[in-house]
Amino acid sequence: MANAERGGGPAAAFGAAADPATARLHATRLGLWLIAGILAVRQVAAVLTTPRDSRLTDLETWVGPNGVLHVKGSLYESTQFTGTPFAGLVLKPLTRAAEQALGWGWTFGTLLLVVALGLVAARALPEPVGRRTSLLAAPVAISLLMLSLPVRNTLWLGQTSVIPVLLVLLGCFVVRGQRAGGALIGLAAALQPTVLLFAPLLWFTRRRQAAVSTAVTFAGCTALAWAAMPHDSFTYWVHHMAGVGLGGPADALANQSLHGALLRFGLTGPPETGLFLLLGAAVAVLGLRRAVRYARDGQLLLAVAITGCAATAVSPTTWQHQLLWVLLAVVGRVGRRASDRYVWPVAVILVMTLPTKMLLPNMASLDPLRDNTVLLAALAAATAVPFLSRGSEHYASPVPIRYAPPVPARFRRVPLLPFARRVLTRPNLLLELLLIRVTYAAYQQVRLAATGGTISGGRARAEQHGHEILSLERFLHIDIEHAVNHAVVKIDWLRNFFDFYYESFHFVVPLTVLGVLYWRRPVDYRWARSALGFATLLALVGFWLYPLAPPRLMPTLGIIDTVHGVQDFSQPDYGTLTALTNQYAAMPSLHFGWSLWCGVVIAVVAPKWWMKALGVLHPLFTVSAIVATGNHWVLDAVGGAVVVGTGFALTYALQGPRARVTTAVAVAGEPALGEKERVPS
Repeated sequence: MANAERGGGPAAAFGAAADPATARLHATRLGLWLIAGILAVRQVAAVLTTPRDSRLTDLETWVGPNGVLHVKGSLYESTQFTGTPFAGLVLKPLTRAAEQALGWGWTFGTLLLVVALGLVAARALPEPVGRRTSLLAAPVAISLLMLSLPVRNTLWLGQTSVIPVLLVLLGCFVVRGQRAGGALIGLAAALQPTVLLFAPLLWFTRRRQAAVSTAVTFAGCTALAWAAMPHDSFTYWVHHMAGVGLGGPADALANQSLHGALLRFGLTGPPETGLFLLLGAAVAVLGLRRAVRYARDGQLLLAVAITGCAATAVSPTTWQHQLLWVLLAVVGRVGRRASDRYVWPVAVILVMTLPTKMLLPNMASLDPLRDNTVLLAALAAATAVPFLSRGSEHYASPVPIRYAPPVPARFRRVPLLPFARRVLTRPNLLLELLLIRVTYAAYQQVRLAATGGTISGGRARAEQHGHEILSLERFLHIDIEHAVNHAVVKIDWLRNFFDFYYESFHFVVPLTVLGVLYWRRPVDYRWARSALGFATLLALVGFWLYPLAPPRLMPTLGIIDTVHGVQDFSQPDYGTLTALTNQYAAMPSLHFGWSLWCGVVIAVVAPKWWMKALGVLHPLFTVSAIVATGNHWVLDAVGGAVVVGTGFALTYALQGPRARVTTAVAVAGEPALGEKERVPS
C-alpha cells in the first residue's frame, strides 16, 4: 500500500508562529506531547514499581529461569506458551539475557514499539488531512494507545502483541515496494496466524506481489520453525489446531473471539465448532468485502483496521492484549451530522480504555453484552458500522451544528468556553448515554476511593466528622434529626412514604427531567446538564476531602434507620450496606442537591404554574425524607444546595446566560416549520 504523504516540512511544523491561532495550535501540540509523555512514564512506572513476581508474568513464564523456552521438551507441555513455534524460535535467544535487564529492556522496548505504532498510524490517516490534524494526530494517537487496555495489558504481562500490528502498518504505509511490505505482513502472520487475512485484502486491491510475498514469507517462517522444532510444530498446528486450547480457558472473559463467546453461551462440542466456523466465515467474507471497498476509496488505514477486527473475531482465541485493531477503527467517519461524528470514536475509545463494568450497569440481563463488549465492537467495525466513503458529500463537510448567537462574557476575567457554545439542535442520544454512564461509574469509583477504596474504610474519621457536624448544628440550634426521625417512626404511613420517596425518586426524577429536556428543549438540556455536571464534580471533591457518617451510622445517637433496618454497631463492618455506594459520602447531600437541581430547572423552564409548583415540592419532600430516615444531616442539605448553586453559577460564568429558545425541535434536530427562535443578545 502506498505511503501516506504529508505536506509541510520541519519548518512548517516547528517554525515560529505567524499569528495567534498558529501559536495556540503549537501550544496545544506541545501540551498533547506532554500528556503523551506523562502517560508513557506512568505506564512504565506502574510496571517497574510492581514486585517482580507480579509483573511481566507471561514473559517470566517464557524466558525466566524455569520458563518453557528453557525446557528441552515441548514448548506446549504446560500450555502456558500460546505463541507459534516460530515465535518460540525467535524468543529462545532472549533466555540468555539477565532477568533484571530483560525486564527493563522488554518494557522500554515495548514502549518504543507503541510510540512507533502511534506515529505510523498518524501518518496513515486518509486524505485530505488538515494542518491541525497533521500536527496533533501523533500525540493524540500515542496517548490513546497508552490509555488503551491492550497496551496496558501488554506492558503488564510482557507480551508481544504490539509487534504484529506494527509490522502490518509498516508493510502497508512505510516500506516501499510491494515485496518488502508483503514480507513484513507475512512475518506478522508467522507470529499471529490470523494476520493471514490481510493476504486476500492485498490480492483484491491489486497488490498481488505483496499478497504473494505475504504467503511466501509466512510459509518460509513456518517451515523454518517446523524444521527446527518438528514436535512443537506438530503439536501447535495439528494437535492444538493453530493454538486452540493454549493459555487460559477458551471460555474466559479475556477471550474476546466468536469461539469464546459461543462457549460462554453454553455451546460445546461439534455444534459449537460448526457454528463458529460458519459465523467466522461470514465475518471474514463481509469484513474483507468492506475492507476492499474502503481501501479502493483511499481509506487504507480504515481498511487495515476492519481486516484486523475481522481477524480478531474469527481467531479461536483473541486475548485482551491482541485487540489493538479495534482501536485503529476509530479513524472511520460515521454520520451525516457534525453532532454524530463523535459517537463512533467516543464509543471505541471508551470500550478500549475502560473496564466493561463502567460501561454497563451490573445487571444479570446485561451480562451477555458486558462479557462480549470488545468482541461486539470488533464485529460492528468489521461488518456493520456504515463508515462514510470519501466520495460522500458529508465526508468532509457534515451538516453543521446550529448555535445560538454568542453572548458577551458576564465576568471580564472569566472567558466563555468556546467548546461549550449554546447548541440549538438536539445532541446525539447514544453519545449522551455513553457519557452519562461513564460519568456515573466514575462518580461511584471516586465515592469508594474517598475512604481508601473500601465501603466501610475511614470509619473513625467519618464518625469524628459526624460529631463535628452535630456540634455545629447544636450551636446553630438546627439539630432536629433525632426528633424528626423518632416522630416519623411512630406514624407508619408517613414512615413508609418517606422511605419510598428516598429510595425511588433520587434517580427517576433527574433522569426524567433530562429526558424531557432532551426531547422537547435541547438548548435547555445542555444548560441544565452542564449545571448538574459541575455540581456533581464539586460534590465528589466534598466526598474526598470530608468523609462523613450519616446520623443512622452514628452509634450513640439512637437514630433509627428506617430504610435499611437496624444496624449491628458491634460489627466492624456495620457501615457496609451495599456494594454500590460509600456509606460515608454524606457531605454534601446529592440526594438533596439533585432534587434541588430538578426543582430549579422545572421552575425555570416549565410552561405551567402547577408544573413549577411540583418542581418546588420535590426538593422539599426530599430534604424531609433524608432527615426523617436518618440518612443525612441538615447541614448535608445545605452543602448540596451550595454545590448546586455553584454549578449554575459556573455554567453562567463559562457559557453565558441561558438561551431562551422556544423553538420546537424535530426528530432530525432541525427547528419545526413555522416556529420562531428568541435568543437574547
